[in-house]
Amino acid sequence: MRDPLSKTIVTIQPSGIRKFFDIVSEMKDAITLGVGEPDFDTPWHIRDEGIYSLEKGRTFYTSNAGLKELKIEIGRYLARRYQVSYDYNGEILVTVGGSEAIDIAMRAMLDPGDEVLIPQPSYVSYEPCCILANGKPVIIELKAENQFRLTAEELEAAITPKTKLLVLPFPNNPTGAIMEKADLEAIAEVVIKHDLFVLSDEIYSELTYTDNHVTIASLPGMKERTILINGFSKSYAMTGWRLGYACGPEVIIKQMTKIHQFAIMCAPTTSQYAAVEALKNGDEDVAKMREEYNGRRRYLMHRFKEMGLECFEPFGAFYVFPCIKEFGMTSDEFVTELLQAQKVAVVPGTAFGSCGEGFIRISYAYSLDVLKKAMDRIEAFITDLRSGKK
Repeated sequence: MRDPLSKTIVTIQPSGIRKFFDIVSEMKDAITLGVGEPDFDTPWHIRDEGIYSLEKGRTFYTSNAGLKELKIEIGRYLARRYQVSYDYNGEILVTVGGSEAIDIAMRAMLDPGDEVLIPQPSYVSYEPCCILANGKPVIIELKAENQFRLTAEELEAAITPKTKLLVLPFPNNPTGAIMEKADLEAIAEVVIKHDLFVLSDEIYSELTYTDNHVTIASLPGMKERTILINGFSKSYAMTGWRLGYACGPEVIIKQMTKIHQFAIMCAPTTSQYAAVEALKNGDEDVAKMREEYNGRRRYLMHRFKEMGLECFEPFGAFYVFPCIKEFGMTSDEFVTELLQAQKVAVVPGTAFGSCGEGFIRISYAYSLDVLKKAMDRIEAFITDLRSGKK
């Protein structure tokens, strides 16, 4: 019998995030700090709008690109918050989460052999999506001494005549790193110089704790080179609603819509109506959740300082990325032994690229009570490591 599988797909490894959580699900009294999912319920007025849409019988397909009302609100939101303007009729596409937008952007833009620059550590989907789109991923290793920001010098050094697309994953998962306006201006200069395009994944844009998120698309000369990707999962606690969007030049969005049309048809209608309400009336909800996350972030940094555990201060998303190199263990070994000894599950840094070795990712999308219990257990674990009991 012939091999039924694609040679490409079998070379791609499953996500490194999930394997520990299969164990945790059957481990009594275990605490998991590994999943990047808000612990808040979707705000009630947003849920209510989804329920109302069902009661009104709005169970039809929308247009492939999404509800007109939602695309208009996305445009208004981006203009209001980040000073970048998009026409709902051609420059905005509603997708099934930000992840679909990443996938179809690469499929629409890449020819075989085109190189895609991917700063790592970063979200696990970029590299596989590039490979599945017949592109060639080129990894740029971000450094802790640069606060895991991408520098213009690192970008310049990675560019070849085959480079076409730069993935810009900020605010960053797993590090919590951000890029400020001056950082982005330096990156934009290099992008324009080499005639590149940018895929800017801004799913955590509302979860920054210096309140200064800037999209590279708003900088001079960059809107026509940028696919801006965002969504509702993180900022509005709408993970299960599976809704995101992509904004960019009409010539690119048109081809992304074609792929979306054949693969998906349209994003869930109920979710789209709920998202209209989120954008119209959800600012206060976002602010409250951001404030809560910020309190958790500061608590974890305080505990790390007390433990003497090295960790640069993150200013975005809801992750911390402490360094565990002092213990002479790989990230995978540390995570495995922590789970076995103290029943706390975190994610090895290598799940987000090989340069994540020596780090672990801890999500603070959990209540303070859960975080306190987990930190007590982690402190006991590293105390034992330092005393040689392990």
